[in-house]
Amino acid sequence: MTAGILGLGLIGGSFARAYSAGGHTVLAYDTDASVLSFARLCGAVSGELTAQNAHCCDLILLCVYPGAAMDWLRENGEALGPQPLVVDCCGTKRPIFAEGKALAEAHGFTYMGGHPMAGTQYSGFKHSRANLFQGAPMVLVPTDRDDIALLSRARELLEPAGFGSYAATSAEEHDAVIAFTSQLAHVVSSAYIKSPTALSHKGFSAGSYRDMTRVAWLNPPMWAELFLDNRDNLLRELDTLMENLDAYRRVLRDGDREALEALLREGRERKEQVDGQ
Repeated sequence: MTAGILGLGLIGGSFARAYSAGGHTVLAYDTDASVLSFARLCGAVSGELTAQNAHCCDLILLCVYPGAAMDWLRENGEALGPQPLVVDCCGTKRPIFAEGKALAEAHGFTYMGGHPMAGTQYSGFKHSRANLFQGAPMVLVPTDRDDIALLSRARELLEPAGFGSYAATSAEEHDAVIAFTSQLAHVVSSAYIKSPTALSHKGFSAGSYRDMTRVAWLNPPMWAELFLDNRDNLLRELDTLMENLDAYRRVLRDGDREALEALLREGRERKEQVDGQ
């Protein structure tokens, strides 16, 4: 198999390492020539992905910001031809999915959205690893959710990454859910660490602090783009969170222990319900 990868950050770099480790040919492109050079030197990449050879790929993974992924599809869509399956791996789906679908229909290539549900708080090729996706879920956003042959082809082409499960959904559902499961968590972590107390917490923190602040180590340009692309869903989740926080604030202010215990019990019961315990 020949895999083409646009962008050699954490996600694209991990795909490159996984496919190379599986004995496949990897063509890649990154705007930072030094990153591409290092990826070739360490054996994760076989050659450069270009407008002239992209049509030879069996799979092309767009592992860049949504805006950059759309720019690449606009510039290269006409030359892709029928062979590659193009999968964007962006964190939001509605804008790029609409344009990707239209360009695929216009130029005859095959396209679907994708979101590997794996990562770390760190970014860049230096933090990538071949086993990043082992056992992780992969969300697919096909242009036709009833196209079983296309979904099977996608799973076969993605097999070297080692995903543990696959789910197919719509762009709208993806963005609505991801606002809660990912984007809200990053906003909360970023806001939480801004407490003045954070500067003097050492010696007083353990797992709870680490869990709450881990994703504050984020990539600001990327997450700003994702948040704005999905701001309607993220604002809805923020409004819900703020309403819930205000309920806790009110009972604490009033010293109402019974009401506070009820709120905490509701939270615990919801966690048990969500986790199926």
